[in-house]
Amino acid sequence: MLVGCSPKVFKAKWTEEKAPEYFNARFETTKGNFDIEARRDWSPAGVDRLYQLIKHGFYTDIAIFRVVPDYVVQFGIHNDSTITKVWRDRPIPDEPVIKKNEVGTISFARGGPKTRTTQIFVNLKSNSPRLDELDGGGVIGFPGIAQVTSGMDVVLTFYAGYEDGPSRKQGLIFSQGNAYLKEHYPELDYIKKAYLLK
Repeated sequence: MLVGCSPKVFKAKWTEEKAPEYFNARFETTKGNFDIEARRDWSPAGVDRLYQLIKHGFYTDIAIFRVVPDYVVQFGIHNDSTITKVWRDRPIPDEPVIKKNEVGTISFARGGPKTRTTQIFVNLKSNSPRLDELDGGGVIGFPGIAQVTSGMDVVLTFYAGYEDGPSRKQGLIFSQGNAYLKEHYPELDYIKKAYLLK
């Protein structure tokens, strides 16, 4: 299955790719760069999905739409709703928490059973054990999939003035993309691109 005119937009077979046992990646943002390390033994399905998304350019021109001070930074809705939808229609299985939600840990957001797709958050402080044990519709906790290894100082500078405001408008973000956010929340920061590091 291809979406759009370019064969690089989406291929269903990408969702079957396995990540290496560990990998490093860089996120370039409007405030600077931060690097991460992901380890497959923390959350095999989660790390596979993160690898797929980064490898195939999903996190390009992505709004950092939720920044709650002393809690989390969240992003992962693509500017193109078609691209978000094809990934969102392929959720990954739920997994137990092995890597805890300590400061700098990255986890997938979710809204119930089998809803981890593209949105991820960075813990700005240790949210363990709360986010390790939170029961959401019968699913326990948010499994960590990666850890910020450098640039946490950058993550802490993302614009936080709107806090949860944009997060409550996810339907509009999904349907209208960055145009909606730039009109209504012009101070937001963005992920310019993310890519794997050798």
